[in-house]
Amino acid sequence: MKRTNLVLDEDLLETATRLLGVKTYSEAVNRSLELTIKHAKIRGLLELAGTGAWDGDLTEMRQDKSVRPPAR
Repeated sequence: MKRTNLVLDEDLLETATRLLGVKTYSEAVNRSLELTIKHAKIRGLLELAGTGAWDGDLTEMRQDKSVRPPAR
């Protein structure tokens, strides 16, 4: 863990603590950082939409190719 001194907006900190359902300011800051990083990663993935980064055939993947025994 890294210890540091931060100057934070008290109203934002109180609101974050309440909305996130955490007990301490440290928990609120850590959880906020986690959520911000997660959001940024998701946004990065969404930016790939339509870029051709995935090379596959969704229609083919959706077809059921499992071998089923004949009905009796």
